[in-house]
Amino acid sequence: MRLSVYIAKRYLFSKKSNNIINIITKVSITAVTIGSMALIVVLSVFNGFEKLVLTLYNTLIPDLQITLNEGKTFNALTIPSDKIKKIKGVLYYNEVIEENALIEYKKKQYLATLKGVGPDYQKMTHLDTLLVQGNYVLKNGNTNYAIVGQGIAYNLSLNPNDFNSPLTVYIPKRGRNFTLDPSEAFNYENIPASAIFSIQQDYDSKYIFVPIEFTRSLLDYTNEVSSIEIGLAADAKKDEIQKQIQLLLGDKYKVQNRFQSQEMLYKVVKSEKWVVYFILTFILLIATFNIIGSISMLIIDKKKDISTLSSLGADVKLIRRIYLMEGMLISFIGAILGLFLGTIICWIQIKFGFLKIGSEGSFVVNEYPVDIQLLDYIYVFFTVIIIGYFAAWYPVRQIKGKNL
Repeated sequence: MRLSVYIAKRYLFSKKSNNIINIITKVSITAVTIGSMALIVVLSVFNGFEKLVLTLYNTLIPDLQITLNEGKTFNALTIPSDKIKKIKGVLYYNEVIEENALIEYKKKQYLATLKGVGPDYQKMTHLDTLLVQGNYVLKNGNTNYAIVGQGIAYNLSLNPNDFNSPLTVYIPKRGRNFTLDPSEAFNYENIPASAIFSIQQDYDSKYIFVPIEFTRSLLDYTNEVSSIEIGLAADAKKDEIQKQIQLLLGDKYKVQNRFQSQEMLYKVVKSEKWVVYFILTFILLIATFNIIGSISMLIIDKKKDISTLSSLGADVKLIRRIYLMEGMLISFIGAILGLFLGTIICWIQIKFGFLKIGSEGSFVVNEYPVDIQLLDYIYVFFTVIIIGYFAAWYPVRQIKGKNL
């Protein structure tokens, strides 16, 4: 092995009789370097977006959520709230009601999801940090207020500072037959908007947050809830707490963590990164065709050396190993250079944020987020090495006894 590596290094760094081989070798290293660099930069950017998106979503997705296995609403008094609140690690216990509603503002209408929440909801979610306009106020004395998603606000041309023009919320009356008189078919109430929030388009175009009492009044509920959201301490043993609560509630209810309640979201966010990874790997695969050309040209150029090595007792396996190591060295050097340059680019973006997403204030963040992860370096390095191995193996296998 040492002999094959030594000769391969000499071949790689020494001048060849034909200068075009030197050029092709340099192009091969450059192609692998650029491919490796692109992979680590793009993966790091996707890590940054993944972290950002999940952080934003986790603002509204509770650590644990209690819902019925069958049915839409249940009586909150049937839940042993005192026992749940006493479990070590449980910080917040919020009753929630979600219901579809028709929203009207200055003769414009929009179908949205009304989410009634308790007074501790802001402490659990920190929704106030995601406001783009107005102030976080859900209740002031006896007056209820709504916090509206940016997508809904856009469609309604909503001005949260215009308290003289409140939102009108319509919800169908329970148990009513069809009627042409809207006043008999719907419960409706006015509520002013205090703020507009922005997280992600799906949420921004769906939710309006209101006090839970307001939603219960519209729905003619007393103690009904559609779910109970639980916030845990950062160092809490979430799996153990989830099991404890499930044992308390029995099979009638299901207790889900963030991943279980939003399984599709987490899978989509994770899969997007790896789809791009495989696309870039395919591009890198095409780039490594240069290695095939470089090794093939080198074999032709070094025919005399092959005959000499054969005369000195080198067998076919040793000679193949020399040229295989040549291809592996090209891949190794390209991978190391690519990862090094990619790290520098990522560090510069993290430190200075040169690459902007758009105009100031148009997005949640102004610069492309970057998150460097060690595991990505391992994936990229071995991907390049494996591709490089097969790229070198293809021309090397043509070396047979008759060529010596």
